[in-house]
Amino acid sequence: MLSMCTALLLAAITAVCSSDSDPHTHRHRHDSNLEIYKRLFETKRKDQLNALKNLVELNDINQQYKIIDIMLKGLFKVLEDSKAILVAANMQPDDPFPLDDKIKEAYSHVVENTAFFGDVALRFPRIVHHYYDRNVEWGGLLRWGLRFCNLTGVFTEGPHQHVLTLMSQELGIIEKSPDFINPYRTERDDVSTQPHHHTLTITNTNTHTVISVPTMEHFIHSTY
Repeated sequence: MLSMCTALLLAAITAVCSSDSDPHTHRHRHDSNLEIYKRLFETKRKDQLNALKNLVELNDINQQYKIIDIMLKGLFKVLEDSKAILVAANMQPDDPFPLDDKIKEAYSHVVENTAFFGDVALRFPRIVHHYYDRNVEWGGLLRWGLRFCNLTGVFTEGPHQHVLTLMSQELGIIEKSPDFINPYRTERDDVSTQPHHHTLTITNTNTHTVISVPTMEHFIHSTY
């Protein structure tokens, strides 16, 4: 009887282990949850671009410098905190999409904020270079974020992958291709436009504009 019980126990353990180790089982769950997230990601990207459009239409270079300065500080703080959570959880970008709320939140923060930073860098290259080029820590975080994003499968063969590639070339993270063009660069980006520091105060924000610093902060901190 003991031998029979032992045999049954071993058979059960083998069956469970075989099921858990079946790559198709994990991949199916991974694909299912990832595909759900990718659809939500598309909605988030539309919201981000709509908010950024208001900043583009804000015809005040001083306010653009100020808003982007505050926005980038918040964005990279979120990216730093999210990286710490993912590293502590040993979460790899090509792992199955996380189900734990805390890890899922950190995952989405990295993916969405890295993409959003790409949008900002391409549309405001001179302003972003002004702040980004002087911050070595930001450079390290962004490189980590890009590596993470490129392995998640969220950007694979999609339009947002192009944003990451263009942004990486714009900022010198990878070598510019011979035909590289930033499609959002304007003549104003090619001339010296530095902010007048004595006018850079939040209270000078034009009241008729839709965009605001809290609005941009919402898109940095909002999650799936």
